[in-house]
Formats: sequence, C-alpha cells, structure tokens
Amino acid sequence: QCMLQDIGSNVATPVSSARKSHLKRTAFDEHPVLELEQWIDEYCNQLPPLTSFILPSGGKSSASLHLARAVCRRAERCVLPIVEAGEADLNVAKYLNRLSDYLFTVARYAASTEGNQETIYTKNIDEPHHTKQ
Repeated sequence: QCMLQDIGSNVATPVSSARKSHLKRTAFDEHPVLELEQWIDEYCNQLPPLTSFILPSGGKSSASLHLARAVCRRAERCVLPIVEAGEADLNVAKYLNRLSDYLFTVARYAASTEGNQETIYTKNIDEPHHTKQ
C-alpha cells in the first residue's frame, strides 16, 4: 500500500513544474521493482510452467488476485502517457507492470495451494460469432 502511495505522489508531482525538493522527495527508484521481480521468481519456482493461457479462475482467493491484477493493468495504462511525456519516473510504470505480473503469479500460487484448478483458455471455433443488428 505504501508503494502505491509513493507512486501516486510521483505521478502527482510533474517533473516540468515541481520544485527540485518535491521531485527529490517523490522520486521512485528501481529497488521496489527489483524486489517484485525477486518475489515473482520465488513464487514461479514453486509452480508448474505455463504452457497455455489461463482464465481468471482457481477459487475465490485466486479470482480476487486476478481482479486486482486487472485493476493494476488499468492503472499502468493510465500512467504510461504521463511517464512517456517525462512527467513521472519510468520506474513507476515498471513497478505497475511488475506488480500486475506478481499478482498473476500469486493468483496461480493461491489456486495451487488451495487445491483449485485453473481454467485453460480454449478458443471455441464451433460457436458462431454474434453481431448486433
């Protein structure tokens, strides 16, 4: 939660108009990104490798984590133009990207530890496409 607050502070402090003291106080460095990557690796090592796309599933805990991941991806898409314009630290976008990957990984881990099955995505080619008329 604190990291998300730090991200909000960084995004709310535009590089082009903020005082140097504010920029220094709201800087978002790479350490939290690297920490998330370590956590992702630790959980991935306890899971079978992915061979197919999976749908948000795997029980209540897993589904809740998949929902949080979707919200995180939306936040990443909203922040990306601000980062690309140079008004926020690049590490903010990196962190949100890695956070969504972390949430995906722990959703899989939750499903696994709770003994729930993940739903594999399969394209239904027999079903006709519906169009609005």
